[in-house]
Amino acid sequence: MNTKTTPDLNLLLTLEALLIEQNVTRAAQRLHLSQPAVSAQLRRLRTLFDDPLLIPLQRGMAPTSKALELLEPLRRSLDQLRATVAEHHRFDPEATALDVNIACTDYVQAALAQPFVLMLRQRFPGVRVALHHLDPNGLEARMAKGDIDLALMTPGEEQGRLRSRHLFDEHYVLIGRRGHPALCPGISAAQFCALEHVIVSLDGGAFSTPLDIGLAALGHQRKVVLSASSFLFVPGIVAQSDLVALVPARLVRDGAALLEVVDCAFPVPGFSVSMLWHERHHGHHAQRWLRAMIAEFAGRL
Repeated sequence: MNTKTTPDLNLLLTLEALLIEQNVTRAAQRLHLSQPAVSAQLRRLRTLFDDPLLIPLQRGMAPTSKALELLEPLRRSLDQLRATVAEHHRFDPEATALDVNIACTDYVQAALAQPFVLMLRQRFPGVRVALHHLDPNGLEARMAKGDIDLALMTPGEEQGRLRSRHLFDEHYVLIGRRGHPALCPGISAAQFCALEHVIVSLDGGAFSTPLDIGLAALGHQRKVVLSASSFLFVPGIVAQSDLVALVPARLVRDGAALLEVVDCAFPVPGFSVSMLWHERHHGHHAQRWLRAMIAEFAGRL
C-alpha cells in the first residue's frame, strides 16, 4: 500500500460505491456527489492501493483482482460501523423521515402492503414506501447493494444468507360470480373439475399448476380456459363470467359483494409469507422498527 496517501472514511465509502456500481456516474448518484468529485477520489484510491481498482470497458468498468479482494472485508467493516452509529441514534417514527424499499408480488401488495401503507400514512406520515417488483433470483444482490430493504414473499433456497421472519400462512379459496349456480361450500373434486377455470402462471403461459398433478392422481382433470400472469386480474373477470378460480383468501376478503367464495372439500396446498432482509440492515434502529410494525400488522390481518 502506498504510504503517501492517508485513507479517510469518505474515501472508503466512495470505494464501496464504486465497487458495487462499477460505474462512476452511478456511484456519484449513490453518494450524492458530482461525477468529477468521485473521479478525483478514484484517483486518490488508486494511489492509496497502488492498483487501478477499476478498469474502463466499453460499458461500465471491471474490478481488478485487488478490488475483488477488498470488496467483502470493506463492506463488512463499513456495515459494522453503520450498525454501531445506528445503535446510538434513537429512531422516532413520528418525527423522523424514512424511505423504505419493499419488494413483493402483486398478491402481497394487495393483501398486505396496501393496507399497511394506508396505516402508515395515518400514523407516520414521514415514512415513504417504494414498492418494487419481486425478482427472487437477484434479491440478495439488490439487498446487499441497499436497493431493497425488505422482501415479503414465500421463502426459498435461492435467498441464501438472508434473515427471515414468518408473517402468516395463506390458503386458497374458490371464487366465482355472485349467484354462480355451481358454487357451493364443500365442492367436490369432480364438481370442481367440471367448471371452467382461470389459473395464475407467474412466469406466464402455463395452463397447469402443481394442483393439477394432485388432481390427476385422483383421476381428475380440470378445464383451464385462461392463464393470467397476475392474481389481481382474476377477481374482475370471474365476477363478470361463469369462470371460476382458486385464489389466496386474503386477496378477496373485501370482495364478497361481487363474488361467491367457497372452500373446497379436497385438499389444496397453501403457502406461507415471510419477511426477508439482509444482514447489513439487521441492527439498524429504523429498519428494526419497520420490521416490528410489519410483523404486528400482518398478525392483526
